[in-house]
Amino acid sequence: MISIVASTPMRYDENEYELAGALRGAPAPIAAAPLTGLPVPWGSEVVIEGVIESREREVEGPFGEFTGHYSGGRSMPVIRIDKISYRSDPVFEHLYLGMPWTEIDYLMAANTCAPLYEQLTRDFPEVQAVNATYTHGLVVIVSTKKRYGGFAKAVGMRVLTTPHGMGYAATVIVVDDDVDPFNLPQVMWALSTKMNPAGDLITIPNLSLMELGPQANTPGIVDKLIIDATTPVGPDHRGNYGNAVRDLPETAEWLTRLRQLAATR
Repeated sequence: MISIVASTPMRYDENEYELAGALRGAPAPIAAAPLTGLPVPWGSEVVIEGVIESREREVEGPFGEFTGHYSGGRSMPVIRIDKISYRSDPVFEHLYLGMPWTEIDYLMAANTCAPLYEQLTRDFPEVQAVNATYTHGLVVIVSTKKRYGGFAKAVGMRVLTTPHGMGYAATVIVVDDDVDPFNLPQVMWALSTKMNPAGDLITIPNLSLMELGPQANTPGIVDKLIIDATTPVGPDHRGNYGNAVRDLPETAEWLTRLRQLAATR
C-alpha cells in the first residue's frame, strides 16, 4: 500500500479511515506519519508526505487511459513533497493500462459484469448473462429470454439506466437466451441474422458518459445505441426465423468420439 499524505497546516480529512473501518467492520489500524504525525494506514509500504500548495496549479497529463486513447491535460493542484518513507524492500503495486487488453481489463471485467447482472435481474429476471468485459462496459452484451414483442429493447433501455450503465454503457447488444454473450462468434451470428436496421437500432440522444469516452463530441455527453439482435416474438412478427439450423441429437456423442480418436494419435 502506498499512502500519500498531503495537508494544509489547518486540517486533514479522516473520512477515508472511517470508510476503511466500515468496510472492515472494525477500526482500521493506523500509524503516525514520520514527518507530520498525520494518520496513515498501518503497514503501508511507502508513505509520501507533503503539502498542497495554496492557489498553485500546473497542467498534468495527458495520460494513456483504459479506452486505448490519451486523455487531455488538466490543470491540477500542486503538491510539494517533503518526505518519502518506505519499508525495507517495499512492494510497489501498480497496474498497466492502455490499449486493451491490459491488466486493468482483466481485473475489472468481473467487477463490471457482476453488478450489471445483479442490477438488471432485479427488474428483469429473464436476463441470463451479461458480458460487459470490453473497456469497462462501453459495449454491453446481454442474453435474455423474452416475455413479449419489444421486450429486448426494454432490457437494453434498463442497461442504460443502471448505476453503472449510466456512466459507461454506450452501446448495448441484446441477444436471445440461447446465445452465449461471451462467445463472440455466436454474438456476431445473431447480429448478422437477427438484426434488421429498419427497427432494431435504437439511438437515444444526449445521455451521460464518463468524460474519458473519446467518442463524445462534448465530454460527458453522447448518443447511445441499443441493438436488438433477438428473435421477434408476438405480437412482433418480422423476418423468417422458423427454419433455424439445429444440431442432430447425436452430434455431441460424435464430437466426443472424434476428440478421443484425435487424442490417441
